[in-house]
Amino acid sequence: MEVLKMILTVIFILISIALTVIILMQEGKSAGLGAIAGAADTYWGKNKGRSVEGMLVKGTQILVIAFIILAIVLNLGIFS
Repeated sequence: MEVLKMILTVIFILISIALTVIILMQEGKSAGLGAIAGAADTYWGKNKGRSVEGMLVKGTQILVIAFIILAIVLNLGIFS
């Protein structure tokens, strides 16, 4: 059981690092005055899920879910 705890801890650390990097790679959500004028209605605004920014958002969501699940599993105390 101790080996499994060590493996999960290493995975937890790797997810934490990856999550930090992905969050820092994302653009800011403040679009400035361009959003008021309707500049957000471009091709890239409509297809944001298929762009790099959209993939970063999806990756962030997946890593956050994995982070929370691993945090709960590691703190249950079943490995002690």
